[in-house]
Amino acid sequence: MTHHALFVCTSCAFSATQRDHLGHRGGYHLFQQLQQLQQQGHLPPDFTLEAVECLSACRRFCVIALAAPKKMTLMFGDLPALDSTPAIVQLAAQYAARGDGMISRRDRPALLQKGILARIPPLLAP
Repeated sequence: MTHHALFVCTSCAFSATQRDHLGHRGGYHLFQQLQQLQQQGHLPPDFTLEAVECLSACRRFCVIALAAPKKMTLMFGDLPALDSTPAIVQLAAQYAARGDGMISRRDRPALLQKGILARIPPLLAP
């Protein structure tokens, strides 16, 4: 079984026009929601959910990245802090099922068909 990671930037703004919500950044809210879903068994079992202080996409709001050995790393931004968890969970399942990590735009959940910030190739063995 391949180990997968879902990184969530907890310092991302809540939205394009709002930095915080209820005293916390949007990325914090997104991470908390995903953590609840993981505890309820909604994320694939081979996924580690990791809070990251900064993914360096600071002009965007709510940024995530999916990574695994021998797979393309995918990074998405501009995700609504309170409404994107179902799409992220669906994307995580798609990512886990793909041997190379590539998910075509049309196959991704509607919310994630745009907002891709990076596709980083896997590190090749020497």
